[in-house]
Amino acid sequence: MLLGCIGDDFTGSSDLGNTLRKAGMRVTQYVGVPKEPAAPEVEVGIVALKSRTVPVAKAVRLSLDAADWLLAQGCRQFFFKYCSTFDSTPEGNIGPVIDALTERLGADRAIVCPAFPAAGRTVYAGHLFVGDRLLSESGMENHPLTPMRDPDLRRWLAPQTRHPVGHVAAREVFAGAEAIAAGVSREVAAGRPLVVVDAIRDEDLLAIGRAARDHRLLTGGSGIALGLPANFRDEGLLAGVADDWSAAGAGPAVVLSGSCSTMTRSQVARYVAGHPALEIDPDDLADGRMTAALAAGWVRAHLADAPLVYTSADPDAVRAAQERHGRDAIAARIEGFFAELAREMVAAGVTGLVTAGGETSGAVVEGLALQALEIGPEIAPGVPAVRASGRPLWLALKSGNFGDADFFETALVALQGAGR
Repeated sequence: MLLGCIGDDFTGSSDLGNTLRKAGMRVTQYVGVPKEPAAPEVEVGIVALKSRTVPVAKAVRLSLDAADWLLAQGCRQFFFKYCSTFDSTPEGNIGPVIDALTERLGADRAIVCPAFPAAGRTVYAGHLFVGDRLLSESGMENHPLTPMRDPDLRRWLAPQTRHPVGHVAAREVFAGAEAIAAGVSREVAAGRPLVVVDAIRDEDLLAIGRAARDHRLLTGGSGIALGLPANFRDEGLLAGVADDWSAAGAGPAVVLSGSCSTMTRSQVARYVAGHPALEIDPDDLADGRMTAALAAGWVRAHLADAPLVYTSADPDAVRAAQERHGRDAIAARIEGFFAELAREMVAAGVTGLVTAGGETSGAVVEGLALQALEIGPEIAPGVPAVRASGRPLWLALKSGNFGDADFFETALVALQGAGR
């Protein structure tokens, strides 16, 4: 194995796998830390964790366990993948995990760059933008678990880490890989080993990848992975990707959405206009008036029409439910609901699942006890189709803000019309 990756959620991990597969690397995404060694043909191993919003100590422990397994596979370089909207709180989990990984891997520096221009995420002057909006004005300020209210990555990361945070500005990035490498080294020499690097174009990400050729650890969104395969290819280490993807066929499909992002709510609104949909009220879940078994009965009655089950309420409704039942309690109840519902659906013969939201996708993948996911063709920027290894099940795992308004319909087509 050449490149070892640790993802803090399942949708982001498949996003990373999509980037690396398109660039010609053989990728396997593992669900949690594997118990067995990787197959010899795997060039990239992505250990997908559900660590984005768990307590800091647990996130660090899970990430170090993943790093230890990847070290045992002989990885040359390591990549910590988090969301392109830098989802975190002032306590973590991004900073504490980076601190722990730098120590475990013996890294003296770590680039910090969540930019993903293809999905509208750019970093300029150390600030994160979503489209033409600052992160704090993009809707992410209303995220129910990680409200992002400061777009300055240096300022947001500083209280999360033991290390000072540096910056390589766009003018240096535009000058190319050598200038980036020099800028990073300057910040490290000045005692700022975690270095936010600006990037607004794919060319910037490619240059960052070249500049980080000899870095032990990189961190960011999937974007900076664009430049990493070329480094291995230059050394003659890549075997090439076999195009052996097989489609899902004509089994039934279901869409499950737990994201409250602005884009997902638009996607839900578009999809319900042409498909049966069941909205789940968090109060009904908390009080037991709605259960996964009841929802499964409704879904089975509508399987021929690729139904949608969703909890994607507006931010005010989410905050009100959190105040009534407790933030962590209601989040756990919703995730448990989707995990159980997914098990019921697969038992009923569903072969295609489209999920929206990192927490929802993680709950579904864990609930189905999937061991590994094979990365398939891209559905939308950052979202590939994936296949459960050894099982007749195909999935599209979507981060909240990814895709356009027609994403759910597009995803079903990409899964070869499952359930249509």
